[in-house]
This record gives sequence, C-alpha cells and structure tokens, in this order.
Amino acid sequence: MIAINSGRPICDLTQSYAPVGGGGIGTYLREKRDYVMANHDCRLLQIVPGPEDRVIETGRHIWVEIGAEQVRGSPNYRFITRTSAVREVLEKYRPQIIESQCPWVLPWTAINYRRAHPDTALVAGYHTDFPNTHVYRVGASLFGDFVARGLRRLSASYAATTYREFDRVYTLGQEMRAVLMGYGVAHVDVLSLGVDAETFHPDRRDPGLRAELGLPATGPLLAYAGRLDNEKRADRLISMFRELPPELGASMMLIGEGKLRDHLADAARDLPVVLPGYCADRQKLARLLASADIYVSAMADETFGLSVLEAQACGLPVVGFASGAMVQRVPTGLGELVALDDVAAMARAVVTVAQNDPKAIGQRARSHVTARFSWEQTFDMLFGDVYSRALVAAWRRQHKAGWFRRSPSQPLLASQRAG
Repeated sequence: MIAINSGRPICDLTQSYAPVGGGGIGTYLREKRDYVMANHDCRLLQIVPGPEDRVIETGRHIWVEIGAEQVRGSPNYRFITRTSAVREVLEKYRPQIIESQCPWVLPWTAINYRRAHPDTALVAGYHTDFPNTHVYRVGASLFGDFVARGLRRLSASYAATTYREFDRVYTLGQEMRAVLMGYGVAHVDVLSLGVDAETFHPDRRDPGLRAELGLPATGPLLAYAGRLDNEKRADRLISMFRELPPELGASMMLIGEGKLRDHLADAARDLPVVLPGYCADRQKLARLLASADIYVSAMADETFGLSVLEAQACGLPVVGFASGAMVQRVPTGLGELVALDDVAAMARAVVTVAQNDPKAIGQRARSHVTARFSWEQTFDMLFGDVYSRALVAAWRRQHKAGWFRRSPSQPLLASQRAG
C-alpha cells in the first residue's frame, strides 16, 4: 500500500458551492475536515468559490476561496471560472491527491495539473448524472426531445472522456456506478455518505416549535429541508399539500433557500405552511426536523439523500417519489414511495403514514440509519480504499513501460541528456 504523504496536502476541489443554502457538498466538506483533523496527520486543502480571493490557514486545514460570480437565479451559489487562480493555488501547495467534486470545468484544471505533476493522484466524486439530470431535462424543456437527446450524447461523451482521466471515481450508489460503467469508466467505487446521529436525534424534538412558527398545535407536521429550486421540485410539495384532506389538520415547513422561495411563499399564502429559511446551525436544523412528524421530498433524481438520512436519524418516516436514490433510502416499512409526480398519491401516502403510528415507523428508520451510515465509515473507506487505489494507479501510471514524462523538478538522467 502507498501511504498518504503527511507533507503534501489532500485537496478538495469544488466548483459550485454555497455557504448558505447549500446542502450535501457543504456538509461533506465540514465532516471531512473534522475527520482529517481527528484521525490523520496530513494537511487538508479545500478550494471553493467565494466573494473574493481569500486563504485561511488553521493548523493543518487550509481553506481557500476563489473570487467567483454568483449563479444567476441561485444567489447563494457561486461558480468558479478563474481556472488560472485555482492552478496557482495547486502549484503553491502541491497536493498529493486532488478530489474533484464537480463535473464542469475544474476537473480539467486538475487533469492538466496532474499532467505537469504526474505523481499527483486524481479522485472524482460523481454525484449527479448530469447528462440526464441537467443537460437532457433542461434541453428538452427548451428545445424538445430530439435536440435534448443529441445534447445528452455529447455530454455523456464529455463525461466519459473526463472521468477516464481520473485514477479513481466514486459514486454514491450502485445505480450511478452502473451509469458510469456504461460510459466506459471502469475504475468506479461506491461510497456511502454518513449522518451525525448524535446531532440528528429524536431527543431534539421541541413541543414549543409549532407555536413559535405560528402553526396549529394538532395534526401531523410535515417537513422538507433542502434547496427551494426547480431541481429539488419543491413546488410539488405545495401541490401535494393542497390534496390533503382538511380533517387531517396537517401543517408543513419548507426549510431552505432558493430561487423558488418567493414563489412558494405566495403559493402557500392561504395554507398552514411556513418557510423559515436556510438553517446553517446543524443543531437548530436537527431541532426543526425532530419536531416534525413526517419528512416529505419531491426529488426525482436524488443521488444519495443525505437530508433524508438526517430526517430518519431524527425519527421521521419519509414520504416521496419512487425515483433515484429514494428507493434505497426508504425501504419497505420506513415510509411510503409513490409514482413520480403523482402528487395526489403522495398526499394519500402522507395520510396513510399519519394514521399508522408514524412514531414507530420513525424509530425503525432511525435504527436503520444508525446501523448503516456514519461519517467515520464514509471517510475510513475514502482514505483506506479509494485514496489507496488512486495512489497505486498513479504509481503504476508513472512506472508503466514507455513512461517517460517527468515533473519539472526532476533532472534528466545522463543517458537521457545524451539522447
């Protein structure tokens, strides 16, 4: 096994990031930082977009923000386009491993850096099948199915070309692994994310929350936590809520920010629905979730479902659509899944769960999560398996027959100079 070099950092490279309103990537970066500081002696370099160039070094943790513009329509997000600034950071810190979290431009910044420094191992997280989720669906809505299918083929070709350059790629489930394998990317691992089951715990339940939010004291309280945008399809939750029978006495809170927030607030003006905004404090978020009775999600392309795990850890049953990773996150007995976009069926599923001891279902859900998902397990596998395989692949790449590329600091042998 090739060991991680404590003198050279591990680098997380994230092109699209939101310190407020962002979910999975932000949680992953924080949890990874805490894991590395507690379990390894290496340095951790994390590069994200920010309002301006900034470097914060705290011991072995190096936090770098690259000045980037806000994403139109999603003002909490910024998107790095200044690849030269990223390259300067990489040249300064010379990471041993670069882990890319986004599929767009920065993977090629990492690839080009590795070409100049071939002893660098490249790892990529393939979180979303963007040729289908982003390119095809947006293309179909704008240009129709025929053009969208052509755009999907082009983007799938781009994905294949890009991720074959990485030493290891990980996905968050077997279904996504199969997609990448279909693109011809063979070196793929499956990595499950974790949940902080001590923070996200049923004991965080606060009976006074409803009064604080101005919601009815009786009836089931539904909760959703995530971005309020088209990708998360949060508007379906308002449509579903209108299908609930009045006698159920339900209320709902949509926790998060996004470009649909104002639209959703207007649509729910006459309903017992609140939008408390994004909750950056994890303990406060746990209080919100644990004080609800049922977690609801309208996602069609959930790649893992970290927010679902956190809700289950808080003791909530889940109601959603039988699509994407929701099928794995909500097995039989832990909630109800219905056909995609059938909001009437989703409303009936909420009624079914509410009338069939949701507390007992939630207890089973928490037991399911705590037995299978922890951040320690996630990062033990990342460092012990994924990174180790990437380092071996990088070593083999340098030592394979015919390899003659050298790093700029490596002198030519006398025989090479004579040639």
